[in-house]
Amino acid sequence: MADDTQDFRDNDLGTSPSRIDDPRIRHEVSRAMVWVGIVGAAVLAVWIARPLLVIFGAMVFASMIEGGARLLARVLPIARVWRVAIVLAGTLAFLVWLGYFAGSTISQEAAQFPAIIERQINELFAWARTQGFAIEEARLQNYLGNIGSGISTVTRALGGILGGAATILLILVIGIYVAVDPQLYERGVAWMLPREHRDRFYVTASKMGSTMRRLMAGRLLGMVVEAVFTYIMLAWVAPLIGIGAVPMAALLAILTGLLAFVPNLGAIISGALMVLVGFSGGVEMGIYTIAVYFFVQNFDGYVVIPMIAKKTVDLAPALVLAFQLIMGILFGILGLFLADPLLAMIKVALERRAERTNGEKRGEEAVNGT
Repeated sequence: MADDTQDFRDNDLGTSPSRIDDPRIRHEVSRAMVWVGIVGAAVLAVWIARPLLVIFGAMVFASMIEGGARLLARVLPIARVWRVAIVLAGTLAFLVWLGYFAGSTISQEAAQFPAIIERQINELFAWARTQGFAIEEARLQNYLGNIGSGISTVTRALGGILGGAATILLILVIGIYVAVDPQLYERGVAWMLPREHRDRFYVTASKMGSTMRRLMAGRLLGMVVEAVFTYIMLAWVAPLIGIGAVPMAALLAILTGLLAFVPNLGAIISGALMVLVGFSGGVEMGIYTIAVYFFVQNFDGYVVIPMIAKKTVDLAPALVLAFQLIMGILFGILGLFLADPLLAMIKVALERRAERTNGEKRGEEAVNGT
């Protein structure tokens, strides 16, 4: 009787719908579960991409503060907190001065700037019509409307999770907290990893931090160089050679310096604005602004950037431009600004993984050889 009961239980378990005996079916179910996990991870990544981008922006800002604090440590042997405070105070003072300078010196120029650009664009289209290019007014307005709609869409993307101003505030606040005590957050991330992976994480994080600091230092240096050289060439050199000062030299210099933070695309935009304003003062001044643009960009590209690239991650220009376009489409202006640092961090992570893989292979070859 007991044997019959046991056989009944075995048969009942064998026919249970929750049990899969066929190994081929089990394999297909496992593959399906893997794909479900991949799709779920992709959806989750898209859902939290913007907050993660804000956090990464805070890391970039923290690395800039960290770089300034390390430079101060060479001349001021004081506590780290005070060095960070000095860097923040200096940054705030510069922003206040820049706002005062912009408000008192170039506010009128900034108000006239859109009108000049619009007039020059209309003159450019008029010249194109005289050369035989068929440009219809209605179609042109339609294109401009589409461009305006696209720009507004990209601008809305800057808002991220809470709006543009709140996004910037979050980046600044989180960046300051991280810069004050970066080891605290580094240990927190390492604590969540398996114990055997923590040493690798510390090494990778150290290399990423060093690369980020050097990259941001080079970016700031390039911004200053381009802004200063642009202002000198437009405001001082132009009158000396008889052309006259280029209108809105200070505003163009500031825009050139700020847009230099975005490689490739920033230079194209600032150059186009400079040339348009230059031709508003005549053909001779327009040609001069073209020469200034190429001089400043070549000096930055062949002198400043190579000097910096030797100590940072050397990124291929085409790869940077492609990644900027992707990040700009996905995340708007914020993604465009953070594309280059993010690409540099990805490259450092891949290099570290390649180093570990090669090291493991050499270790296995040494063991097998012995």
